[in-house]
Amino acid sequence: MKRHMHLNLFIHSRGHHEASWRHPAASPLSLSDIRYYQALAQQAEAGLFDSIFLADQLALGDDIAYGPRTALEPITVLAALAVSTSRIGLIATASTTYTEPFNLARQFASLDHISRGRIGWNIVTSWLATAARNYGATAQVSHAARYARAEEFLAVVRGLWDSWADNAELDDRAGGRYANPERIQPINHEGTYYRVAGPLNLPRCPQGRPVLVQAGSSDTGRGFAARHAEAIFTAQMEKTRAQDFYADLKARVVVEGRRTDQALILPGLSPLIASSALEAQRLSEELSALAHPEVGRKRLSGRFGGHDFSHLPLDKPLEPADFPEPSTVEAARSRTEVILDLVRREKLTLRQLLAILAGARGHHTCVGTPEQVADLMEEWFNDGAADGFNIMPPVLPAMLEVFIAEVIPLLQRRGLFRTTYEGETLRAHYGLAEPESQFS
Repeated sequence: MKRHMHLNLFIHSRGHHEASWRHPAASPLSLSDIRYYQALAQQAEAGLFDSIFLADQLALGDDIAYGPRTALEPITVLAALAVSTSRIGLIATASTTYTEPFNLARQFASLDHISRGRIGWNIVTSWLATAARNYGATAQVSHAARYARAEEFLAVVRGLWDSWADNAELDDRAGGRYANPERIQPINHEGTYYRVAGPLNLPRCPQGRPVLVQAGSSDTGRGFAARHAEAIFTAQMEKTRAQDFYADLKARVVVEGRRTDQALILPGLSPLIASSALEAQRLSEELSALAHPEVGRKRLSGRFGGHDFSHLPLDKPLEPADFPEPSTVEAARSRTEVILDLVRREKLTLRQLLAILAGARGHHTCVGTPEQVADLMEEWFNDGAADGFNIMPPVLPAMLEVFIAEVIPLLQRRGLFRTTYEGETLRAHYGLAEPESQFS
């Protein structure tokens, strides 16, 4: 069977460029207006995307004066999107550090039932130091401790999702039997972080369990992804690095006894598209002119766990010594490594670095014509750098509309992307097997 590209739409703010909220082509709707998310999800479904994805942040950024850092809670949003779409997959972020596993298992199982099997969970360990203070912690949980907790959290949640057999719910009105208790089992988990009896008080999910998604790219994060993730979102700024990540992750998946096609790798791609390369560059410069350098400085600080960059001049070339060593950072460690690699390779000034990060926060950006964007995607897909892409339009909905109208037909004509949905569930879109049940 011919391999096809997978496309996920990452919905973020009014677009992934830091200044997108100010651009005249951005949506006029408030980011707390559910119609904004519904319209984007429906557009992506019309474009035959595999899925949409909502990130989350558990604290308000200190740069709120200069840009929207607010968003509706993603699990709640998915409930609204589940009843306003019919085929597209729906993925929400939820934290293993600041959530209880029984609650999360119920919420995502409920969404999978509501959507008839279209739900995925993006597993995060929550790296923001400010988030810890919102949940009663006096200090941020260390990187190692967050992942140790995540391993146990996932074991509990998977156990709960598997606590009902497919045929446990009888709903036999004439015979007077609603369920077969022998096909419903407690999990009786007692671990380092959690004690959970179970079983879940909800029948087995239509997909067996929601699709498991993960985005960590540190060594620890890669190990976690190789064991558990069925789709991996990753930030890779250039093709050779993406190929290295792809090869390493797929090799780890094999070591874990899994098939490589059951762990899809979807790098972020933020395409700014116009009818000519010159016009695309003009649009890029227009967006950059709307960005505020101090917003970028604050966001860079957050990436490095609150490190103070205020003393660095904007136009002096950066050195690796200007940054903390990534191994000492308890925030998003993989993203700090991406940033430092970029500084070493390109010899950037702080102003130049902030301009690059403003485009898509360390993901790959592409400025050009539809043909140039399609060529780049085909090259990465065929050369072992990606199984598809996490599409991050710089301005929403304008750049999504252009991508659907101009790029997707090119991919379809090249035989790289579907021309119709062939399945009903997110697992079907991604080509993922249904999980085995303990009752099989």
